[in-house]
Amino acid sequence: MSNAPSSADLLDRSLAAVWHPCTQMKHHETLPLVPVARGEGPWLYDPQGRRYLDAISSWWVNLFGHCNPRINAALRDQLESLEHVMLAGFTHEPAVRLAERLSALTGGALGHCFYASDGASATEIALKMSHHYWRNLGQPEKTVFLCLEGGYHGETLGALSVTDVAIFRDAYAPLTRNVRTVPTPDARRAAAGESAADVARRAAQGLAAVLEAEQGRVAALIVEPLVQCATGFAMHDPEYLRLARQLCDRHGVHLICDEIAVGFGRTGSFFAHEQAGTRPDFLCLSKGISGGYLPLSAVLTTDRVYDAFYDDAGSRAFLHSHSYTGNPLACRAALATLDIFEADDVLAANRARADLLTRCLAPVATHPRIRHFRHRGMIWAFDVADAAPDFARRFFVQALERELLLRPIGNTVYLMPPYVLDEPLCRFLAERVFHTLENIV
Repeated sequence: MSNAPSSADLLDRSLAAVWHPCTQMKHHETLPLVPVARGEGPWLYDPQGRRYLDAISSWWVNLFGHCNPRINAALRDQLESLEHVMLAGFTHEPAVRLAERLSALTGGALGHCFYASDGASATEIALKMSHHYWRNLGQPEKTVFLCLEGGYHGETLGALSVTDVAIFRDAYAPLTRNVRTVPTPDARRAAAGESAADVARRAAQGLAAVLEAEQGRVAALIVEPLVQCATGFAMHDPEYLRLARQLCDRHGVHLICDEIAVGFGRTGSFFAHEQAGTRPDFLCLSKGISGGYLPLSAVLTTDRVYDAFYDDAGSRAFLHSHSYTGNPLACRAALATLDIFEADDVLAANRARADLLTRCLAPVATHPRIRHFRHRGMIWAFDVADAAPDFARRFFVQALERELLLRPIGNTVYLMPPYVLDEPLCRFLAERVFHTLENIV
């Protein structure tokens, strides 16, 4: 006889003891929590065996399915040797190997890796490093940060300062820094006759104007390359990133690429910024870095930035720390994730997978209520016209009834499935999305 709690008991205990993230808890009086007992591949199972296709990779982190045998094996092996040691004054093989391999994936352009535990922390590190860099160079007046309209970079205070999504920011605005917002290159803003590249160039002109107005005061521009996820999956042409890099160089400003959500193959290339043929000064990574297994983030930066901190004076050091920085278990999960990318030629496989799923989604793309169906790599999104205020919640419930885990943002439905869907599952996902859409609108 199993000693596992019943679903009802688990839900009651969770509501009594756990404050769930990004949630108005009162909504759970009428919208029950979904209990999860186990995961396997792209599926999540509740205690009664009901399954849900994890079509959003559990908040965009799970790349190769739940309980992946190869990542499991790497973690079992690591557990037998070292679970954790502080990284201040100590080092270990998993942290070193992961830093080397991440740098190699940038062609060595970003050769120094600073570890943390989550995406918002990576943003904080990049912002602090940029500010401290200019201070160390004798330019302490460079304290202004620029972010895109609609940008999202996390919810700690520094990260929230460069986030322009009202629902996250408004309540805490008095606690945040005064940051300048620049126009978004969101391709949905194209006027008649304009291409996505035209919108990118127009947004870059707006960036240029702000850089001119703030001449000598801007430390860095932070950008989510190609896809601004939390603002409704606004997608833009790589031309924007190419022009932003040029403008940052011209004005002596750092470029921070937040690839927390869009890195690790999600946009089609391993890193999204590669599609613009350029490199940032800081690269923020998290989410998929450990295959969705353990909290881990990293900030990669250049020799030039690193050298500005390399000094006898402790005050010039980057005195930032997290207790679990460079955790060996998390680093081993990340190394196993990179092994899968190499062994399975994942980027090539994803191109074929994405082509198939896009074809399967054609009935959704042409639905009369759909606006701006869009796709980049392993991300799909579309906006639903005339959606009711509670559309996202109702769509979520209807999708669950059809064995899908989908979590719309406002009237935007998005798919970010793990990289393990075969042809039958691609068809299953597309058909169930269409049926959910038909039922909800």
